[in-house]
Amino acid sequence: MAAIAEMPVVADPAPAKKGRSKRALKQKNPSSNEANIKAGIVVEPAPVAALKSSGKENHKSLSQPKSEKKTKKGASKAKQQSSEAFSFEKELQEMQEKLEKMKIEKEQTEELLKARDEALKQKEEEQEKLKTELKKLQKIKEFKPDMTFPAGFGHKDLEQEKKDKKKGDFSKKKPSPPYVLWCKDQWNEVKKAYPDADFKEMANLLGSKWKTVSAEEKKPYEERYRAEKEVYLKIVGNEKRDHEALKLLEEEQKQKTAMDLLEQYLQFKQEAEKGKKKRTKKVKDPLKPKQPMSAYFVFANERRAVLLAENKNIFEAAKITGEEWKNMTEAQRAPYEQMALKNKERYAQEIEVYNQKKDEEAANLRKEDEELMKLRQQEALQLLKKKEKTENLIKKTKENRQKKKKVKGEKIVDPNKPKRPASSFLLFRYN
Repeated sequence: MAAIAEMPVVADPAPAKKGRSKRALKQKNPSSNEANIKAGIVVEPAPVAALKSSGKENHKSLSQPKSEKKTKKGASKAKQQSSEAFSFEKELQEMQEKLEKMKIEKEQTEELLKARDEALKQKEEEQEKLKTELKKLQKIKEFKPDMTFPAGFGHKDLEQEKKDKKKGDFSKKKPSPPYVLWCKDQWNEVKKAYPDADFKEMANLLGSKWKTVSAEEKKPYEERYRAEKEVYLKIVGNEKRDHEALKLLEEEQKQKTAMDLLEQYLQFKQEAEKGKKKRTKKVKDPLKPKQPMSAYFVFANERRAVLLAENKNIFEAAKITGEEWKNMTEAQRAPYEQMALKNKERYAQEIEVYNQKKDEEAANLRKEDEELMKLRQQEALQLLKKKEKTENLIKKTKENRQKKKKVKGEKIVDPNKPKRPASSFLLFRYN
């Protein structure tokens, strides 16, 4: 139906006028519009639309050159829009890539920061450990043991022994052989005979002469050498023995002092851990005279008492006394300087007496040390004897054991004891 409605209605050509006849008019074939009207269907006026569309087509055909320009402009605009869209997409992609890079960089920086924080924490922990160790060391530095080391084992005594060795003791020198003793006696005689001879020539001359000396002439020199050698060996032997004994005693003393030191240190450590700190001050000798005051200090002591009575504090009093002393004339300072001189003279006398007392005390201490040293030598010798006894006992026991082992190994065979009978195999073999 719609197709029928849309079809254009073509107007029938007007029929030519004929003469009227009396015949009835024949029914014509109904047109599409009439058929529609009869059917009662209302159709929209399609011809108008058709006319409009045809008009548009005509209009398009008329305005074709203008529309071509418009299409060109539209195409250029479309191209611009597409290029803008492409550039926008490109920028978006670049921005996304940058964002990703930024994220990666952020992650890297966060990791670096974490690593840095961890390193800083480790450093802080190490610093704290070092601080605690430092505190411990400082506490250990405060440790001052109350030890009394025995006489004869000090550093000064060792230095003294070295000096004595350098100086040389004639009793400890090795005895000269008989040839050297003879050369000493014959030197002057040979020198008189050969005054121009040097040391080498003299030695050759004495050597050749010694070859001609008889055994009887050599005998006194040989006897002298033997006597000196015996004395020397006794001295050296006794010294060695004393040295060994003192070494033994020294080792014992060292062990004792080490144990005492350890006990004191452990006690100090316990006190340090608890937090008890003993402040060790230098013990001043109460008998030592005090140094004399200068003229200014004599004046300051006098003036300070007055200023303190006037309700001035110590700092103000010190400031006032300093200014007053600066402004004083020589005549005003003279009495204080005289007092200072008297104090100085008195101090010199007192210090002399004090030093004399100290020297006497030091001499007494040396004597006591010498006596103690003798006692220690005796103790050391006793220790050495004990050690020798124990060593001898050990040797004897070892020898006895070895002898017993040898006796057990060597079985004593009785000649009267009857022999064991031969076995059947031995009888078969030897028959």
